[in-house]
Amino acid sequence: MSIAKEFKAFAMRGNVVDLAVGVVIGAAFGKIVNSLVQDVIMPIVGALLGGVDFKQFYINLGATAYDSLELAEKAGAPLIKYGAFINSMVDFVIIAFAIFIAVKAINRLKRQEQAAPAAPPPTPEDVLLLREIRDALNK
Repeated sequence: MSIAKEFKAFAMRGNVVDLAVGVVIGAAFGKIVNSLVQDVIMPIVGALLGGVDFKQFYINLGATAYDSLELAEKAGAPLIKYGAFINSMVDFVIIAFAIFIAVKAINRLKRQEQAAPAAPPPTPEDVLLLREIRDALNK
């Protein structure tokens, strides 16, 4: 079997296609959550804390002081950007919670499917005939 045929057989298996779809949807979901955190949640939290912009929080490890994060980045100063880290942590918590809710819903659906009792198989015809004979003899 040629490499191309083997690859085609591998790529067209259900698990690989499902994984590819999951990765694409996950990437899009990550962008949505990132925008939600940076453009909606963090500005509200910053406003509640007195107009704080978390993106501007950093620790300068260099000897020169800078007025803003942008100036420090342009100068190539060594920085610890803990404000960006806070944003990433909020992103993670939101994504983890969304995945938890999705898994919980899927598990609930699976339990409902398993809990549905299977219909009993139909009684065989010979058993039905034997029951009729038994009932007729009892009369």
